[in-house]
Amino acid sequence: MTTSPHANSPDAQHVPVVVVGAGPAGLTVGNILRAAHLDCVVLETESREFIERRPRAGVIEEWAVRGLQQRGLAGRLPERAQQHTACEFRFEGERYRFAYGDLTGRHHFVYPQPLLVTDLVHEYADVRGGDARFSVRDVELHDLDTDHPSVSYTCPATGRRRVLRCDFVVGADGARGVSRTALTRERARIARHDYGIGWLALLAEAPPSSDCVLFGVHPRGFAGHMARSPEVTRYYLQCPPGDDPGNWPHERVWAELHERLGAAGAPPLTEGRLIEKRVLDMHDYVVEPMAHGRLYLAGDAAHLVAPIAAKGMNLALHDAFLLGDALVARLTEGDGTGLDGYSEACLRRVWDYQEFSQWLSEVYHGVAAGDPFRAGTALARLRRLFTSPAAAAAFAEQYLGTAERY
Repeated sequence: MTTSPHANSPDAQHVPVVVVGAGPAGLTVGNILRAAHLDCVVLETESREFIERRPRAGVIEEWAVRGLQQRGLAGRLPERAQQHTACEFRFEGERYRFAYGDLTGRHHFVYPQPLLVTDLVHEYADVRGGDARFSVRDVELHDLDTDHPSVSYTCPATGRRRVLRCDFVVGADGARGVSRTALTRERARIARHDYGIGWLALLAEAPPSSDCVLFGVHPRGFAGHMARSPEVTRYYLQCPPGDDPGNWPHERVWAELHERLGAAGAPPLTEGRLIEKRVLDMHDYVVEPMAHGRLYLAGDAAHLVAPIAAKGMNLALHDAFLLGDALVARLTEGDGTGLDGYSEACLRRVWDYQEFSQWLSEVYHGVAAGDPFRAGTALARLRRLFTSPAAAAAFAEQYLGTAERY
């Protein structure tokens, strides 16, 4: 964060809110503001075409879809998303189906993030007339400790610096954006956790091999199967952190998937061309508080939860619902209660999801840890899910994000 010498220049534009980042969190906040007839500018360093195609996960919890619907932001999701009501664990050579839909009456939606982003961009820019500026460079935040913050950036068309004076800044530009770095150690605590493992993330041009998500818990490492569309399947393979995707040719990938997801009576996996291979190092962080001065963080700028429990997009939407509504209340009614309590309200769900991710990681990875004690306790947790109704109900609540305590 710096103090801009240009913030008070006569050609500086003023808008109530500048949103940095056009992901699910930033676009949702922008749409909520536009629905209240409030002006804002969304700044994004990538092109519109890029963010509409960027591969990301797509598990959305039922409460998050309801929140989108209530705000007129569900778009094509209800018609195009798959609904999942069960998952299947495979361990010790057997298959164990966990029908959480039967247990709770709830389900998951599978709707890849690029499709949601496409819907949100269309609604914000094309329907609600929002100002979105793509491919901007060198974004800087200024004077966040004052009542008159500003954001500057380089315009890609002219190469000139532009300044936006505003009342509030929403930092939704992810883990590597400028918003998170604006909260220095003196202003926030960043709690981190490294799992010490990697996941090889794969997209295969192959139809799903099951009607539900598969979790393979195996001494060779975790494996996951998640449908993305009728033609494309997401797979994960546990691997060393920092591994080179080049170490995983087609034959090795499919051999490991067959081995780790194999179980008695299970149909063989349908193989296909691998169209994506990248290694994700499993780690988490949480920024506390999620606000400083006139800057409010949302989504991955504020917290990262490893994809172990598929919670990241849901947390981003939760932040955006609370922050968008709070900004509207402050700017239209002068009610700052929501902004004052924003960080605390978000962090309750953030920490709950972080704890569940850590618990689930031990289930997924403990058997492959090379430690007989961890392997034994991981298998005990798995067996309990299928022998204890209380354990099954508790798992379903956390897996679906249905707790009402937030």
